[in-house]
Amino acid sequence: MARVAGILAAMLLVVGCGGRKSSLLLERRARGPLAEYPGVSIGRDWQLEPATQTQEQGQVAVTSTFASRHFLKEFFDNTQVFGPYAGKTPFFPENIVFYVKISNKSQQRIRIDPADFVLLDDRGNQYSPLNVDYVSALEEAHAPVSTVTRGMLSEARPGYFGIGLPVGKLFGGKSQDRFALIKLSSLQAGYLYPGVTHDGLLSFWSPSSSAANIRLNISNVKTDFEPHDWPKTSHDFPFAFRVLNAPETP
Repeated sequence: MARVAGILAAMLLVVGCGGRKSSLLLERRARGPLAEYPGVSIGRDWQLEPATQTQEQGQVAVTSTFASRHFLKEFFDNTQVFGPYAGKTPFFPENIVFYVKISNKSQQRIRIDPADFVLLDDRGNQYSPLNVDYVSALEEAHAPVSTVTRGMLSEARPGYFGIGLPVGKLFGGKSQDRFALIKLSSLQAGYLYPGVTHDGLLSFWSPSSSAANIRLNISNVKTDFEPHDWPKTSHDFPFAFRVLNAPETP
């Protein structure tokens, strides 16, 4: 038994100190100047104004709301929507989040793809929306050592350590609450037919900590489709936000 305890301790030490980060977290987190990289994705309690804005083009109305920490807490506390998953915000301080609502008031279908949307700051950076894989990678990076080792130990068989010890059962299964909340709440790609209103959340890496202004572009909203499914028109909806708690300029 002492031998098993020693092996477990060694595994925990290796994973905790030298475990590899997800390759997603090793990427540059913005398209922009490399010199700006150290100030990107730093945990920050952003304060933006105006909090909510609405624009309409071609009978398509888009509302964009900055999802503050208070907004997200109230949003995910809704048990009628999220049921047993309610009560926890799935995002991290390294993320900035927006709630977007798109209403098709026209008599023809439109198509949206959140992958086309972009966040820009006044430091020359642009950010693409994060999917669930990025947030899951952040969850693993924030997890305690015991959680990180679950994947390695959960499949361990009795003979793995040379004795009949069910090592995998020493650790609980990984919760899917965060994954479920992100999948349920995210803005989805696809066609919106006449009269349909679709809403959801968009998350990005937290912009440069030196940014004083941020712009969310709801881009490439396609409409006026030809018989061969080619759009003849697309709309962009730029929403400008001022950072209320921006750092003072020296």
